[in-house]
Amino acid sequence: MPRSQRLSNYLLLSGLLLVLGVLLLYPIALTLRGAFYDDVASKSGFTLANLALVFQNPSTLSGLLNSLTVAATTTVLTIIIALPLAVLSVRCKFPLKGLFSALVLVPMILPPFVGAIGVKMILGQSGALNALLGTNMDLIGDAKFWGVVTLQAFSLYPIIYLNATAALANLDPALDEAAENLGAGFFKRFFRITLPLIRPGLFAGGTIVFIWSFTELGTPLVFDYREVTPVQVFNGLKDVEASAQPYALTLVMLVIAVSIYIVGRLTLGGKAYAMYAKASRASQETTLPGLAGWAVTGLFALVTGLALLPHAGVILTALAVPGSWYESVLPAAFTGAHFKEALTHPDAFSSIQNSLLLSSAAVAINLVIGVLVGYLIVRTTIRGRWLLDALCMLPLAVPGLVMAFGYVAMSLNWPLGKGDPLEGFASVLGAQPNPFPLLILAYAIRRLPYIVRATVAGLQQTSGQMEEAALNLGASRFTAIRRIIVPLIAANLIAGALLAFSFAMLEVSDSLILAQRQEHYPITKAILSFTMRLADGPYVASAMGVWGMALLTVTLVGASVLMGRKLGAIFRV
Repeated sequence: MPRSQRLSNYLLLSGLLLVLGVLLLYPIALTLRGAFYDDVASKSGFTLANLALVFQNPSTLSGLLNSLTVAATTTVLTIIIALPLAVLSVRCKFPLKGLFSALVLVPMILPPFVGAIGVKMILGQSGALNALLGTNMDLIGDAKFWGVVTLQAFSLYPIIYLNATAALANLDPALDEAAENLGAGFFKRFFRITLPLIRPGLFAGGTIVFIWSFTELGTPLVFDYREVTPVQVFNGLKDVEASAQPYALTLVMLVIAVSIYIVGRLTLGGKAYAMYAKASRASQETTLPGLAGWAVTGLFALVTGLALLPHAGVILTALAVPGSWYESVLPAAFTGAHFKEALTHPDAFSSIQNSLLLSSAAVAINLVIGVLVGYLIVRTTIRGRWLLDALCMLPLAVPGLVMAFGYVAMSLNWPLGKGDPLEGFASVLGAQPNPFPLLILAYAIRRLPYIVRATVAGLQQTSGQMEEAALNLGASRFTAIRRIIVPLIAANLIAGALLAFSFAMLEVSDSLILAQRQEHYPITKAILSFTMRLADGPYVASAMGVWGMALLTVTLVGASVLMGRKLGAIFRV
């Protein structure tokens, strides 16, 4: 490689590392530093007492244990739900397989906290289930923990499913056939051969599910399950300029999330990679006859039906006349007015406009960074590109709540000064806050892994000879990327951009933490605000959720069509 080309690659690498350092590492570092301030107001001193207080205070300790229990239980439950479905999907043919393979992504079109609205209408004390059974059970009030866990598990199990099916599809069937010829039964083959080989895929999906549920803020808020760390951090935001406790809680969350990722990678992921190889030939699907085939179809239908129960509740709530769905199986009266209100109410309409603007800007930034990062990772051999790759994946291992809180700290501690040096331009808590720049950057950093992984997957499947030929003919590196690389991997870029846009539109932690005034609310913060409003509030919130479901349905279907089973690679740490 010519010296000038290597120099330009290193300059590009340095620039990208600088951007990630400022937008990713710096907010995290401020959160770390804030946890050790002896005097938060003056940003001075050093003490370990703030961290000690987290474990000495019964409330924060209980919240931490509750959050860990929620995350662990949710992760185990998602694996129990998703792994059998993935094995059956890859290994077997059964009636309506194509339909249920498409429906498996549907639970992801609704943020769990929006689904909680529908669940409360169905399982609440005056809900549809009690009306159907003629009972008076308070399932939501008496089992808030299981309500949060179950709702999150049925919302997040597609992440495990996507990773597991991708891993199973790459297994060489000769290994399983050899064990079968030696007399090993199905379960022995599965636990001794299949499971160890797909362990990296399960770890990749399980890590995302654990961190997601560990830091989930919206669902506990809607279920009024407030003794968990994310809610305690959220409630402590108002004291962030005078108290170190929110910083300390956020730091503890970060350390736990990263530690679990590292331990899991070493114990579950690392050893398995050495024995993980692509299949030398495709595995043969077994056609399940008669009753067995329909039994598998019934299993998929059961899981899909339970996963879609919150969606049905949200849709029915959006269609119900206020007060008409009370102690009845279905609403007594229907209306479409809430859908109109969700688009025309000033607060709702402005939140949709805000989310569209913020998400579009974040995706535009991600596309530029993602293409450049993917190019350096796949097309060059320069030293340090592993660090770039690791930093781009770090947002998947860092809780979203930590990143959001870090951006609050960044607005209060920008190198230009202290107090609120960027007030009016990029601030959260000032007299004239403007969180939009911070929201755009937070959305972009949080969803950057999707674009990078989609870009890397596309570049690995395309030859580099054409761009090398363009360079040899005198084209600049930028021209080669713009005219050759981008068109070749356009499908992957569109798929990654669709996912990044959709999840940015429905981002919870950043939106709830960074947007503190009504005029700045993104759609998720507006939905939460409407749920707390009396009269028609929950109904308008549900209608907004339905509009969000429609948007995410279109984008996920588009991404799935463009990438197929490779879609699972986007959800990997």
